[in-house]
Amino acid sequence: MPTSGRRHPVRRTPHLSTPLALLTVVAATAATLGGCGWGGEDTKDTSPPAAPRGLTVQTGSATTAHVMWNQAADNTGVTAYEVYRDAKKVKEVPSSRHMVDVVGLEASTTYTFTVRARDAEGNVSEDSRKLTVTTPKATTADRRAPTRPTGLKGEAEGSRAAMLSWGRSTDDKAVASYEIYQGGSKIHSVGGGQTATLVTGLRPGTDYTFTVKARDAADNFSPASAEVRLTTAAGKDSGRGTAPTAFRAATHRKDGAYYIDLSWTPPRTGGAVTEYQIQLDGRNVTSLVFGGTAPEDRAEHSFYIGREAGERHRIRIRPKLPDGTWGGYSPERTVTTGE
Repeated sequence: MPTSGRRHPVRRTPHLSTPLALLTVVAATAATLGGCGWGGEDTKDTSPPAAPRGLTVQTGSATTAHVMWNQAADNTGVTAYEVYRDAKKVKEVPSSRHMVDVVGLEASTTYTFTVRARDAEGNVSEDSRKLTVTTPKATTADRRAPTRPTGLKGEAEGSRAAMLSWGRSTDDKAVASYEIYQGGSKIHSVGGGQTATLVTGLRPGTDYTFTVKARDAADNFSPASAEVRLTTAAGKDSGRGTAPTAFRAATHRKDGAYYIDLSWTPPRTGGAVTEYQIQLDGRNVTSLVFGGTAPEDRAEHSFYIGREAGERHRIRIRPKLPDGTWGGYSPERTVTTGE
């Protein structure tokens, strides 16, 4: 497991060459007005939805992949999502669904997935980001299912998330994935080497029942684990359950310039958090992406802020969770260059 003394390669997008070199994207939408008098035409919606964000893809077996994404925005409302595999449309689901299993894949094959949103007028969004996965190697004549996951535990993380963990299953070949169910509906999938996950998108003050099944590369499913029941906290969610903790900020001077130094403990998600968003003085300015093995116990990062002493800055960060959604913000810290 990485420690705070180990260096982790990171990339930041966009690069902060000065404190005010902020990435700002302004989206403008145009509306066409129809006539109001005799013979006038109804207003036609020509604005496409925003591209879906938060795409995640997890191979469930040698022939399946689990695709998830976040709800897309539209001025009149999204009616459907289109899922593409290598630029070919393979699935379409109604707007109420934000995940799908793509079946019929080939073993040991690399695929690229994207998702588009469509509204009632047929306007289609741009592609989501592209994600590439490789299916596992096929197993021959494997009819033996993995053992049942044991020891399922659950703990509410605030009012809109829950942390689940379970004992590892065994299989005569290998466990390819674990499938998480809420009641009778599958809601998430994680790799076979992961035995915990953070489930988001829950409602405040609500009772939930979860189970987990193990799946191998030949699509054999284990029996469901024992149920775990939990209740999310009531009231408005502060996001603390998914936020980094022990967040610290300081400054140092080197070669005539000042830098902001950050350190924090990543939130519990069941896996490593590889991406964080940095907010400076109330504006999201850059994304921090850890390459290689992301730190799990203590993370550190330093970036250039300017050459003037006495400048005061407010800063906080939030993580990108395994299901593609943004977690809660850390507490805000204030630093002054030269102090």
